[in-house]
Amino acid sequence: MFFGSIPALVTPFQGGRVAEDTFREFVEWQIDQGSNALVPCGTTGEAATLSTDEHRRVVEIAVEVARGRVPVIAGCGSNNTAHAIELTKIAKDSGADAALHVPPYYNRPNQDGIYLHLSAVADLDIPVILYNVPARTITDIAVDTMAKLSRLPNVIGVKDATGNLARVSAQREACGHEFIQLSGNDDMALGFNAMGGRGCISVTANVAPKLCSQFQEATREGRWDEALELQDRLFPLHAALFSDASPGPVKYAVSRVKNDFPADLRAPMTEPSQASKAAVDAALAHAGLL
Repeated sequence: MFFGSIPALVTPFQGGRVAEDTFREFVEWQIDQGSNALVPCGTTGEAATLSTDEHRRVVEIAVEVARGRVPVIAGCGSNNTAHAIELTKIAKDSGADAALHVPPYYNRPNQDGIYLHLSAVADLDIPVILYNVPARTITDIAVDTMAKLSRLPNVIGVKDATGNLARVSAQREACGHEFIQLSGNDDMALGFNAMGGRGCISVTANVAPKLCSQFQEATREGRWDEALELQDRLFPLHAALFSDASPGPVKYAVSRVKNDFPADLRAPMTEPSQASKAAVDAALAHAGLL
């Protein structure tokens, strides 16, 4: 159910508010272009700046537009266990197919605390995909802790953004071959899938959904030469989208390929630098998207 190219959707803002009509059109475009699932309210969607009501509405819109054509994995991460439970209930009530959860950030709990937090949200009768991103959370779901979590009925997989490809094999051994491993790094998705991964929760797919979908399809079907060609075509874009604080570059990139899409950001995020914009433009041209 969860595989392939899965965009971590940006959230369009206009006049300080969520641009709901623009978001609806964006979700429809993503599905038309071949995205295999959708992640609203993740880091790329500036979830940390959304009110609870806005968070609910963004998830609801994604579910409404998807209409079951592709699954919706709602970002529900929080460093407050009670708030994480609240967001998970919102995801379930909104009709999302799964909830995406990071370990608590800032608090920096030990492995017992990480397990306590993630097992609590896994007790709400909705599939949970863990999100391991130590660069942002400053905590790491250890392989042993992930194995323990994987034995809970609702914990079905992980978005791995550790940047350590060896973790794919370690987690495959510890959690079983049916445990869904999704890359959290576009630039590593080729190697990740070769080692047993099933797809990527992607930033780049916001901008190049068709190419990212074609890339993922090629890896699933074992067409590795074609996948490598697409990797080479997309790699400069993978890099450029992190040439300044995300999601500034990716929102700028989407506004370049979809002229009616606002690049507005919410504080504390700011417009990307001119150098970053130039890198994005060059990468879009290299990928054939301009």
